[in-house]
Amino acid sequence: MKKEKWAVILLLCAVALCGLFGCDKDTQTPNGTIEAGVDYDVIVVGGDPEGVCAAVSSARSGLKTLLIEDDHALGGLMTLGQLNFIDICEDRQGNILTQGLFMEFYNAVGGTAFDVETAKQFFYDWVVNEEHATLKLNTAFVEPVMDGDSIVGVVVNENGEEKTYTASRIIDATVDADVAAAAGVPYTVAGEDYGEKDRQMGVTLVFELSGVNWDAVTDYLENDDNTGTGATNKAAWGYSREGYGYEPKDPMMRLRGFNVARQDNGNVLINALIIFGVDPLSEESKANGIARAQKELEYIVPYVRENFIGFENAELAGTAEQLYVRESRHIIGEYQLTIDDVLENRDQWDKIAIVAYPADIQPAAGQTYGVVVGSPDRYAIPFRSIVPLDVENMLVIGRSASYTSLAAGSARVIPVGMAEGEAAGVASAYSLNHDMSFRDMTTNEKAIADVQKTLKQQGAYLDDFEVHETFMDHWAYPGVKVLRSLGIVSGGYGNDYGLDQELSKGRLQNLLNNTMSKTGKEIEKVTDVSDPVTNLSMIAVTARIAEIDAENYDEQIAALQEMGILTDVILQHMGAETDTPMVAEAVMIVANLYTFMVQ
Repeated sequence: MKKEKWAVILLLCAVALCGLFGCDKDTQTPNGTIEAGVDYDVIVVGGDPEGVCAAVSSARSGLKTLLIEDDHALGGLMTLGQLNFIDICEDRQGNILTQGLFMEFYNAVGGTAFDVETAKQFFYDWVVNEEHATLKLNTAFVEPVMDGDSIVGVVVNENGEEKTYTASRIIDATVDADVAAAAGVPYTVAGEDYGEKDRQMGVTLVFELSGVNWDAVTDYLENDDNTGTGATNKAAWGYSREGYGYEPKDPMMRLRGFNVARQDNGNVLINALIIFGVDPLSEESKANGIARAQKELEYIVPYVRENFIGFENAELAGTAEQLYVRESRHIIGEYQLTIDDVLENRDQWDKIAIVAYPADIQPAAGQTYGVVVGSPDRYAIPFRSIVPLDVENMLVIGRSASYTSLAAGSARVIPVGMAEGEAAGVASAYSLNHDMSFRDMTTNEKAIADVQKTLKQQGAYLDDFEVHETFMDHWAYPGVKVLRSLGIVSGGYGNDYGLDQELSKGRLQNLLNNTMSKTGKEIEKVTDVSDPVTNLSMIAVTARIAEIDAENYDEQIAALQEMGILTDVILQHMGAETDTPMVAEAVMIVANLYTFMVQ
């Protein structure tokens, strides 16, 4: 490492001397942006679809661009991970909101479900056919080259040889924000931002089957009286009863309903096998997860043959090279997208993409289930969310961009990252051509307007919008927002929080225990709520947690009012002390109790 560091020092000295004495430019872009002594205008690290879009966009903007990918092919999760069933960003009318380069890819591969080899070839051709783009496969990021708080290059392992490349701008398109983390960008891991750092969301290994009777699959799923299942000539979705009926040999596995995509060779790829206990930041843990899943498939395939219509002659044809990992790091940028941004359909003045996808949080253990926090019609991704704090000359795109963990449940999907990649390329060109830092651009309305204009000219959909959700009008919605941000309440696909349902003993105990666990305080678990719940019992348990020394109901009410836990609005809805409260009252009280406990 000493030789490497001396090499970096000498390189930086050479760049400085060139600046002082006017070295000749070895390379030049059409816009004349490249700096003397610098190898590239832009280096994109990471060859997943997000990085490919960034490289193509940068190159088409006239920038000398280097795309670095540590594997043998481009496409990452879509190709090596075989996740060829695209999570489409559609509004409630079925309009695809991610346009531009994403649609160029979408149309080229034939839509929502595609052939992996076709996509792999398309990604490769997409890059190498760009005049200003250079592709380096089998080239792994090692460490950043820093000049103070600015990243000025990367050290890589290129086919076993360590090399250094410099650039005026760096785009981190690695799935785990590896470059940003190494450069010193602050970040959280998993659900750390709402008190669940150790949560490891289940990952998936896509597997391939031969011998599937597609006509039988289509006939079954199209005629099973379930509106949540179906099939086309390329894709199928269903078999939930059959999938969840499988009893895994490995307790850290689960089979769920099938998402199936046909390949050109007649085989099918299946996204259904969830693996728990995998650390997404550990290569050893991921390799172990793949090995465990491959072992489990020895039992899954015979089960599928016996229980899945159309799969009677199925045989295992292989598994993906990569796991489908949904979450790891979340970098902290100039703006961190929140779950409120997502579910309240918020527009952003500096939007670089308009997207929509349910906020889908996968289970973290075999005995738990995932949850859909809610489902937006649309929301905007701000440019500020791809500009990281503390490090200059860098953008971070993809699932590790600046989103809170719950917001990432929606914003993590690949079309969002592809739209961000396109925007990153355009923004890099603007930054260099106008001698303006990315950070300065985050407060410059003209700069953002110019970037948006270019993106629109390239086909991006960036129209202003305003979409109001009726659930936001409920009197208890302020409490929903508090508890939703903690991962305590969710609205599902229909954004229904059940606020006007009668409160059950289990619901109240879960609300209290789950919320109080997020306070960081030692609070005795609630197990003794009356059944049925009454206002009297709800107030009594709340007073006990708040350490109110009062036996009388009226005295407890008065004390809770003084503490701000109980408000006049809540009292107006509660009724008599023997009445059963609604979920809405409990949500407001628990939210106020949490706020009091942590202030």
